Amino acid sequence: MTSFLRNQPWHPTTLLWVLALWLSTAGNLPLWLAVWQLPETQGLKALTTLGSLMLILLSMVCGLLLLLVWPKWLKTVGLVFMAMAAASSYFMLAYRVVIDPSMIANVVQTDVREVRDLLSWSMLGALFLGLVLPGMWWWRQPVQQLPVKALLLRQLGLLVLAWALVFVFVWASFQDLASLMRNHTQLRYMANPFNSVYAVTRLFVRQASKVVKPLWPIGEDAKLLAMPASALEAPLIVLVVGETVRAANFGLSGYARQTTPALQKLKAQGDLVYFSNVSSCGTSTQTSLPCMFSHLGKTAFENTDQPYEGLLDVLQRAGLAVLWMDNQSGCKGICNRVAKWETQALKVPELCQDGECLDEIMLQELPKRLALLDPLKRAKGTVVVMHQMGSHGPAYYKRSPQAIKQFMPECQSSALQNCPAEQIVNAYDNSVLYADHFVAQTVQWLEAQTRPTALMYVSDHGESLGEKGLYLHGMPYRLAPREQTHVPMLAWLSKPMQQQRGWRMACVQGQAEKPWSHDNLFHTMLDLSQVSTALAKPALNIFAACAPGR
Repeated sequence: MTSFLRNQPWHPTTLLWVLALWLSTAGNLPLWLAVWQLPETQGLKALTTLGSLMLILLSMVCGLLLLLVWPKWLKTVGLVFMAMAAASSYFMLAYRVVIDPSMIANVVQTDVREVRDLLSWSMLGALFLGLVLPGMWWWRQPVQQLPVKALLLRQLGLLVLAWALVFVFVWASFQDLASLMRNHTQLRYMANPFNSVYAVTRLFVRQASKVVKPLWPIGEDAKLLAMPASALEAPLIVLVVGETVRAANFGLSGYARQTTPALQKLKAQGDLVYFSNVSSCGTSTQTSLPCMFSHLGKTAFENTDQPYEGLLDVLQRAGLAVLWMDNQSGCKGICNRVAKWETQALKVPELCQDGECLDEIMLQELPKRLALLDPLKRAKGTVVVMHQMGSHGPAYYKRSPQAIKQFMPECQSSALQNCPAEQIVNAYDNSVLYADHFVAQTVQWLEAQTRPTALMYVSDHGESLGEKGLYLHGMPYRLAPREQTHVPMLAWLSKPMQQQRGWRMACVQGQAEKPWSHDNLFHTMLDLSQVSTALAKPALNIFAACAPGR
């Protein structure tokens, strides 16, 4: 107690125990609140379960700190652990997310626009209480200078003691804890600082292994099934990658609100098909985007560290002109070898404000960007990918212009937990309305072209809007609610495209209710682009059943 009052020098290992106590209690507030609210931990049993978990976590944190933290870098590493605990605790409390490798990957891949959207007074307050105040105290504490040998022996001895205590506490409460962790696996991703340490380490190891391994080419046998007789017959295909749009709020899915009126009219005309049962490859852009353009499929993609080329490489290798247009935070590497164009530096007053553009900027620029592509390749056919800003949260209200907004009032805060539920949904639904407008306008532009044209739209992942206390996305896939994995997908085919392919729209409509996923995109796009390769799997091609003669 005198160390606190008189500012006497601390023994390094004693100060480590103080840090461990802070991290395992205040630094794990989301975990303790989550455990307290579980049905298995009510009444007296809640106290015993919480007590057991706290003792186990305290011993584990001490073991971790005794292993990693030594006097030379004690203060700095302590601040790092405080920052990790404060930041992850805030996001777990505010948005009910958990910290896993995919969430850390999202953080690494974020840009200034996304960071700006996440900033709020509640976030700054949480960092002040969880990092600034304890960090100031921590940094000002004097530490005893001890002989290395004596300190080493003491620290190693305490390390053995800490892990022995972990074993004893786990053994004493194993039955209750095993059942708790088995039934509520999300708790494993909530224990600070182990969640962040594990996630960062796992991400680093996986990314490092990919850097070491060379990129493997795929589809080296790719070729066009038929060469267009003239430029007027060279197809133009647009793939719109939606952002954070969930099927639950998509009007074509049967949502109570009509958030897709323009697309509904196109569907009524008979040339648009909506696929109502589509699952995403992941729950974040970082995971889903590379996966949906991969030939591997979700399971194989998740279990390999080998980097491969993707769909765009195969299309380009077959001789097509390929263009990536980005109004998001990048293509996660899949467009690195094709022509690409980004909106971040644009300053178009009616469409761009505060370093962010509305998605219509891509349609406005499309004719100009097409004209810059290789004319010899354009004569064979063109594939354009438009990566939307879409419904990216938490600032949903920024994703739609004032003229589009129908559902008011909107939540105009990034701290979604502070907004009424209906205002969050209003802002989100307005962003879906704008996606409907953008996709329909793109279809209208394609319909005006004289050559065969087609459009496919699919969202990368869904979103939680407060259901079960969850916000945003990025939950581990096996724990994620359907709102984060059920996504909208549609296809529109112009009359010239239908005639060129020999497809009957009645047949394509017949595929609408079948269960599809991002795994089908690679093979469906190959068929739509008329590219032949041994990689193509007809069983995964949505249009395969509609081939002429079948």
